[in-house]
Parts: sequence; structure tokens; C-alpha cells
Amino acid sequence: MRTKKLLKENHFTFTEQTKIKLNTKNQRQMEIKLNAKESEEYFYNAMCNGFGYMSGYGLELEYDLEEYKTSRTNLGGTPCFEDVLMQMLKDGYKITMVDVECEGEYTRTIGIEDVHNKVGQTPIEHLSDMINENDDATTADVILQTVFFEEIIFG
Repeated sequence: MRTKKLLKENHFTFTEQTKIKLNTKNQRQMEIKLNAKESEEYFYNAMCNGFGYMSGYGLELEYDLEEYKTSRTNLGGTPCFEDVLMQMLKDGYKITMVDVECEGEYTRTIGIEDVHNKVGQTPIEHLSDMINENDDATTADVILQTVFFEEIIFG
């Protein structure tokens, strides 16, 4: 479930929980502050739509199978793969994007704190697409790369 859209700034629409900070220092910059729930929602959506792109870059997702089973049990029912991954992060476990083509140069491990701190660093044009429910696989790919690598490396 997405939060209600309230504010329009330029051509971007933000939710009531999104904080906007406008700085003027020879140019106008926008900083979006997301709360934990929003960051988790956008990262979850990115996982659902963007993991296929990551494998195309020679990256593979790695996680501890026992931790996966524990988090799946914590969810109950028959959750989808991404539900379990998100629960793993919430349970304090980590997931790793393993670089299988470049001798590990781009291998990165993240936890829930990375999701909370880095989703908001996604380039504005892609983050606004996610916020406005106009996202696609490219949006998801950019969010995943931002969280794992803190920049767009591939694509």
C-alpha cells in the first residue's frame, strides 16, 4: 500500500511523509528524506522488479540459507522470495550481491540500515518515479544499485 500523494514541487509528487529540503548555493538542489517505512517499501518494490537486471551485470544474490528459513518461518504462510528477503533484513540479517565476473570488485553486503540510509540517495528522476508509482525495471535497477553500490555503476 502506498501513501497518499499530497505535495507537488516542479513535476515531482511526494508523499506526506517525505521531507523536502531545498538548498540554494549557486544552484537549486533537492534532498528527499524518506522514513524507514517508505525506504523499505521502495526497496521491496525494487527487489520485485529489478533483480533480473542485476544478474545481467554478472552479479548474483547470496544469503545464508538458515537465515532465509528462519525469516520465512517468521513470516508464516507462503511468502514470495522478495517478502522473505525483506524480512531477513528486518530480522537483522544481511544479503550480498556477489560479483562473479570482475573478481569480486563489486561484491557488496547490505543490511536494513543501508536500505534506510541509501534509498533516499537514489537520483531524483528515478526516486520520484517510484514515489509516484510510475516505476519500471530501470527505476528498480537504479534503486538497487544505489543501495548496494552508492552509485550507478552498471547500465
